[in-house]
Amino acid sequence: MISTNKKVWRTIGFAATFTVGLALAGCAGGQRREAAPVPGEGAPAGPNPQVLLLGEVHDNAQGHRLRYESLRQRVEGGWRPAIVMEQFDREDQDLLAKAQQGCLDAQCVIRVVNGARWDWQLYYPVIQLALTYHLPLVAGNLSRADASRVVRDGVTATFDAQSIKDYRLDQPLPADVRAAQQREIAVGHCDMMPEMMIGGMVNAQVARDIWMAKIVREQRPRDVVLIAGNGHVRKDIGVARWLNQIEPILAVRSEGFVEGGDAGASLYDVAHKLKTQQRTDPCAKFKTK
Repeated sequence: MISTNKKVWRTIGFAATFTVGLALAGCAGGQRREAAPVPGEGAPAGPNPQVLLLGEVHDNAQGHRLRYESLRQRVEGGWRPAIVMEQFDREDQDLLAKAQQGCLDAQCVIRVVNGARWDWQLYYPVIQLALTYHLPLVAGNLSRADASRVVRDGVTATFDAQSIKDYRLDQPLPADVRAAQQREIAVGHCDMMPEMMIGGMVNAQVARDIWMAKIVREQRPRDVVLIAGNGHVRKDIGVARWLNQIEPILAVRSEGFVEGGDAGASLYDVAHKLKTQQRTDPCAKFKTK
């Protein structure tokens, strides 16, 4: 079992404040500014897989549009997957299911299952697509309360004994996963996160990925789309890494929607290039003048 980092837990209040502050700063520039259309954007490539992992830069409007158009074309072509969304906490699944039964439009679902963390209008088209074509919407994320438990008690904190065995969580995390996640968290927090806190946050990120993998697998035999951040859909350390750790092996396709150049092209089966969203530098307040 992975040991608890008591120092991390004592400073979790700071971690939450620090993380939320940076998240708000990072999304502050996500105005309703649409990028110019990209020729041929939205055209799905290849047959429908069993599992389609679709990433995002959370506040990049062009990426949301491109991803939606690709998914819309697949669905209008006859595909009927379940849609697992990072934006809904798994504890809210019953509420989400009732909203799908009683709501006529996406705004109603958003209002019923509202969370403060997301710019919901960016997700409106995907939710409306699910309602129109009667595609199940499935909550895929850890709540903040559960994430806090993981930071305090270790990566196994929210899993049952069978899941711990299936995903080998009674052993140390693979070294490449831990190292890469540590670096992603450090960079994502402007290299200002106290080192003593990074281990707990790595555990929380890994727990999110494994929960998403579990929930995706639970939809079998139905095909599944996962809507989540680019970090979650990475082939090397994200949901794709955990999906096929247990049998049966699934056909998985990972698509990242990345800003700038060839960034991350090797981390996905396909990397869609986006224009960088104009936003306030989330690290500006930590830079010396």
